[in-house]
Amino acid sequence: MKLAASVVSALSLVALSAIPLNAQQYKMQTPIPPGVAIPDKVETRLGTLNFFDGFPDDATVEKLYDNLDFQHAVQAYMLALAPVNQLANRKGIAELGPFNLTVPIFEDRMDSKSLFLTPNNNTPYTWFWLDLRDGPLVLEVPPNVLGLVNDMWYNFVTDVGLVGPDKGQGGKYLILPPGYKGEVPSGYFVVKPATFSVWVPWRSFLVNGDPKPGVDLVEQHTRIYRLKDAANPPTLNFVHVSGKAFSTLAPGDYPFWEYLNQVVQEEPTDTVDPVTLGLYAAVGIQKGKPFAPDARMKKILTEAALVGDATARAINGRLRIKESYYYPNSAWRTGFFGGYKFEENGARILDAYSAFFFYATGVTPAMDSKSVGEGSQYMAAFVDSQNKPLDGGKNYKLHLPPNIPVKQFWSVILYDNQTRSMLQTDQRWPAATSQNPKLMGNADGSVDVYFGPTAPAGKENNWVQTIPGKGWNTLLRLYGPLQPWFDKTWRPGEIEPL
Repeated sequence: MKLAASVVSALSLVALSAIPLNAQQYKMQTPIPPGVAIPDKVETRLGTLNFFDGFPDDATVEKLYDNLDFQHAVQAYMLALAPVNQLANRKGIAELGPFNLTVPIFEDRMDSKSLFLTPNNNTPYTWFWLDLRDGPLVLEVPPNVLGLVNDMWYNFVTDVGLVGPDKGQGGKYLILPPGYKGEVPSGYFVVKPATFSVWVPWRSFLVNGDPKPGVDLVEQHTRIYRLKDAANPPTLNFVHVSGKAFSTLAPGDYPFWEYLNQVVQEEPTDTVDPVTLGLYAAVGIQKGKPFAPDARMKKILTEAALVGDATARAINGRLRIKESYYYPNSAWRTGFFGGYKFEENGARILDAYSAFFFYATGVTPAMDSKSVGEGSQYMAAFVDSQNKPLDGGKNYKLHLPPNIPVKQFWSVILYDNQTRSMLQTDQRWPAATSQNPKLMGNADGSVDVYFGPTAPAGKENNWVQTIPGKGWNTLLRLYGPLQPWFDKTWRPGEIEPL
């Protein structure tokens, strides 16, 4: 401790010696405490900063403001991943038809042709957007679905279906636009989102391996209409989109800022915290004002988008929150560290928040539920057992020990590191799942899954194809997880290089 104190004292003397003092002593002069004054020259990662008795020269002011604007922009980028990805989601779905009248359905499950953030290919998805600008809407939800409603800021609004207020029986949801002051009739599950645009995805289920019965149920019972049109609802257009090539992915470069500005201009911002809005405003994005950066600011925003995207990739692939990893010395980690709000003791866990919205879609308490035999659990892996990135040119094996703790089913799906969408190979569904009747188990009930450019002989039904020169990652999903999952007495193997 004495050595440390002497070092600090010496450094303080060096700093003070760089500050010119008037030889003359004044009656009111007081010694300046260490650390208050700044030397005339300071060496930093920005280069040399020059001061005259604490006042920066013009070149230093310019350098510091460029740095401050860049810092604001990178932080604004990380906090804007959620709304920007929601807008991209909406733009992609809008290509299929007008909102409130168009209901896209992945009738034979979502496959790798469509670009979505970490989609699920185990069950058929219904995936649509609603627009509340023309007043309250009624959404009639079919029975036996599992879904949610999120707003444009990616706030959770409500669950629908099995874990929603209709409890899987189906029902009428009255969705009110922000600021609605009119009459609210009885007989509805009333929903009050904070934005005019709301996203509604739900899944139906396979019946003896067949998606059609669930899809038929959705098409028979789903209705969307304005409250004032309840007596004469319009006909919906159900669009089958399995196998369709279209994208809901957001740009990571300069147009990212244009997407963010569109959301800020179109939607209420009263549920967004002042610091986040302040960061948006600091880079020129503010409600009611044009977004028109000059050449200097556009250059900064372009670089900040590149650094922001790179940072999000680093956080997602190498998350440094040790507690998010489910087991000691394991690559498997949860996507919901801090719950569906990504908070702990009232504080936003920034890295967990950024990682999730860079990588995935949909927030609901049901995804983070700890109910035995209900809901689902998700674990992601981005590296192998040797902590190296997963390489599409190499062969790997994942061992799942006996008695995989699921009431319903499990799946392992591969994703592209670049797009975070399903890995595009010769396989329509780049996955191994217990739903596949051809999947081979071992004599003890364990299962081995293989990854690589070519299938091991005799293991074709347990193999997921990868591409040389291309990286990948994976999500392990457990549906109806059982107690051995929660108490960690069952643990999946790591992804082992062969």
